[in-house]
Amino acid sequence: MSTQQLDQFKVLTFDVVGTLIDFEKGILDSIRRLGGSPTESLSDDQIFEPYLRGRADNPGRSSRAMAKVYRALAKELNLPADDVISQAFQLDALHWPAFDDTVAALKRLRKYYRLVAMTNADRVALSCYAHTLDDPFDDTVCSDDTGVAKPNPQFFAYNRGRQAAHGYKQRDILHVAQSQYHDIGVARELGYSVCWIERRQGMKGFGGTPTPKKLTTPDFHFSTLKELADAADAAHGVRN
Repeated sequence: MSTQQLDQFKVLTFDVVGTLIDFEKGILDSIRRLGGSPTESLSDDQIFEPYLRGRADNPGRSSRAMAKVYRALAKELNLPADDVISQAFQLDALHWPAFDDTVAALKRLRKYYRLVAMTNADRVALSCYAHTLDDPFDDTVCSDDTGVAKPNPQFFAYNRGRQAAHGYKQRDILHVAQSQYHDIGVARELGYSVCWIERRQGMKGFGGTPTPKKLTTPDFHFSTLKELADAADAAHGVRN
């Protein structure tokens, strides 16, 4: 599928954490600040690996579970983990930064598409991230709405029904995401057109995201959201 076909879509659905919000930078900065000198010798992957295990063991609402995730991670890495530090990590998780290109790119994309957030974060966390992103969404779907988390197909079914109520069909939707595990693979299996924003392009491994069973070839593939916005401009006849 060529970039010229980007003008066929009416709705962009977005994974938020990892695609628009730089949660990996947020995690690393927070752990290294709160953990102090013991973290100086740790590689990024040495932090991400216990983070992933801690999150898997504490899959609850992200606005509450991250303190427990920190405690699990700190136990593995022998870092300080009193109540104050654990709660500080929880608060940090609500204020993870946006990628540098995200806010401007979303404003450009909104000229052409309905923008919909589809996130495993809960409503409290999503509200914080939307504020960080300058409130770009026309609609939002989170784990509090669906009762399940991606890659569960029911998450996508909920959103499909929600967008259908506004007159949009599945063929009108392009799903945009970083995570092959949570988004790209399952969306493709369900028949969606998909755009992979490969934020870790050129880096080894999958960082703070679970490893997928296999890589799914997307319809569109960019390393930044800015590149998607550039391609959307070109597809709609706008020269930058």
